[in-house]
Amino acid sequence: MSPAADAARAFRTVHDRAPAGVWSAPGRVNMIGEHTDYNDGFVLPFALPHRLAVAATPREDGVLTVATLGSDGKLQRSEPTVIAELEPGAIDGWAAYPAGVAWVMRDHGFAAGADLVVAGDVPSGAGLSSSHALECAVALALLGTAGIELEDGGERTPTRQAVARWVQRSENDFVGAPTGLLDQTASLCCTEAHLLFLDVRSGESEQVPFDAAAAGLRVLVMDTRVKHSHSESGYGDRRRGTEKAAGLLGVKALRDVELDALGETLERLPEDLRPLVRHIVTENQRVLDTVELLHADRLADIGPLLDASHVSMRDDYRISAPELDVAVDTAKAAGALGSRMTGGGFGGSAIALVRESDVDSVGAAVTAAFAERDWRPPRTFVATPSPGAGRDTAY
Repeated sequence: MSPAADAARAFRTVHDRAPAGVWSAPGRVNMIGEHTDYNDGFVLPFALPHRLAVAATPREDGVLTVATLGSDGKLQRSEPTVIAELEPGAIDGWAAYPAGVAWVMRDHGFAAGADLVVAGDVPSGAGLSSSHALECAVALALLGTAGIELEDGGERTPTRQAVARWVQRSENDFVGAPTGLLDQTASLCCTEAHLLFLDVRSGESEQVPFDAAAAGLRVLVMDTRVKHSHSESGYGDRRRGTEKAAGLLGVKALRDVELDALGETLERLPEDLRPLVRHIVTENQRVLDTVELLHADRLADIGPLLDASHVSMRDDYRISAPELDVAVDTAKAAGALGSRMTGGGFGGSAIALVRESDVDSVGAAVTAAFAERDWRPPRTFVATPSPGAGRDTAY
């Protein structure tokens, strides 16, 4: 059963009636371009086939109710919330994510209220952006219950990029997580069979064709199923560090640091900030180089760029973890053309570009490496670029 069908069925269980509609949004994998988004840089994500779906019906009393269907089949309900009374800090836990979206959308004239029921199959805690998939799906559901679909293009219809900024604000100012624009934009704007090449500063984007199967290749996702406790504080520390470095250099963002002048630039900074700047500047160039190779139909040749990205995140940005390093190193030793961690870091997932014939053996090698260390078995699966968020019609 699909996430949309699960959400619709759960809605009937909770409310004893069918929903007015179901909207869903995907998780994402970032092929390359990590932590560059909040530095006005370049990113290259694609949407996963895994989705979070929200079944919804409008209310006229300004109240938001939310229930979620867990992977164990149990329903969890949050307390009903009056949207007009929402303020940052008033709600914590998982319920803060949909509430934060409603809080932002209130400022844009959408405060009528709704009953929402959530279901999905985006792995939680895997660094695959399940929280942003939830927020994007909630945003589309609240728009949909107000009679607005993004594809309609009416006078009141926001762009997908505008909704991404709403979701970012809800995450930053309501939930309290200092995220950039990568995850929201990927969930909303990615298309099937393409990577999304996004210039975060300008907002300009390009859908880059990505047919790994035609090249005899696959993207293997390796979810380590661990998340270390310092992930949130570490993310914030890295962001503050890059902002401090930009200020000391007198630039708007590290996007403005030229690669050719990197060595000279680093000498102007305190020792502790130099590795952060080096990662951002070189990672931006790796995104550009990856896109150039894909345009030249040289998909297999991006492997070394993936490898270099992981080394940079491990050694310069210092956001990797033992489990991620083992997954990456083992995948490469087993024949992967390239491998890197993906997402915010400190746990979560890594990806590997592998030949189709090597998918099973690479996955088995990573699983065996985890078993040797008495770690929880990783979750592995092949990911293909999938459609972005929208309304579901088949459920």
